[in-house]
Amino acid sequence: MTDVRSAEPAVTGPAPSGAGLQARRAGRGAGLRAGTGAALLPAAGLVVALAVWWLVARLELIPPAALPPPGGVFSAFVDKPAQMLEHTWATLLEILIGFALSMAAGVLIGLSLASSRAVERMFTPLLVAVNAVPKITLGPLLVVALGWGQKPILTMVFLLCFFPIVLSTATGLTTTPADLAELVRSWNASRWQAFRKVRFPAALPQIFVGLKVAMPLAAIGAVIGEFQAGEKGLGYVILQYAGVGDYATAWAAILLVALVSILLYSALVLVERIALPWVRETTSSR
Repeated sequence: MTDVRSAEPAVTGPAPSGAGLQARRAGRGAGLRAGTGAALLPAAGLVVALAVWWLVARLELIPPAALPPPGGVFSAFVDKPAQMLEHTWATLLEILIGFALSMAAGVLIGLSLASSRAVERMFTPLLVAVNAVPKITLGPLLVVALGWGQKPILTMVFLLCFFPIVLSTATGLTTTPADLAELVRSWNASRWQAFRKVRFPAALPQIFVGLKVAMPLAAIGAVIGEFQAGEKGLGYVILQYAGVGDYATAWAAILLVALVSILLYSALVLVERIALPWVRETTSSR
């Protein structure tokens, strides 16, 4: 008799797991949804804001002289593109230079406060007092002391920006996680090694918080400085055109200040994500 045996399929390799495929597809879908949301949600917010602005202007809930409709403000961009770009560039440079100066000084001052309790107790009240002074009241004094032009404007940017950076740097350096501090002690590391390998990297997320708080303040400081001592810049445009009743151009300059602030803040967030990739993975559930 001939034996009849059931043929078994040859196994050439491990079959893909259904759960694994579903997980990969879910991951790709989540990434796509996150990217789409990141692009569409800000655009949706802008559309809502423009709709509310148009409705307020249409119903004249605010006098048209004070709040022109969106179409009038857009026309100001179209009518004076070269002029608006020139003043935007001037304000952008002032923001970047003033922010860079405040960042350098703020980190150094924060390091000094974190390195010595005596230094912290000696100078913290003074720093708080300087920060508490309304900066706009210092504008005329800065013009008298430094003259017209960029010097008083950069000083105003510096005064508005440096305190959040000082505070975040000092806080980050004095709140090193206990497990990391214990690890450094177990290595018998020197003070410099502990700072370079553990304390400063652990403080970077907190430092970036201060930088992100300070960035919009830099734009505010630049505009305030241009109100007081500017010969160009978006603050100068706002003051000049509002003074002659051209509120559409003044609002165009205000929107450009807001746009510059958004772009610089977004660039800083991008730098943080590139420089500190572990922070988002270990501290965020979103």
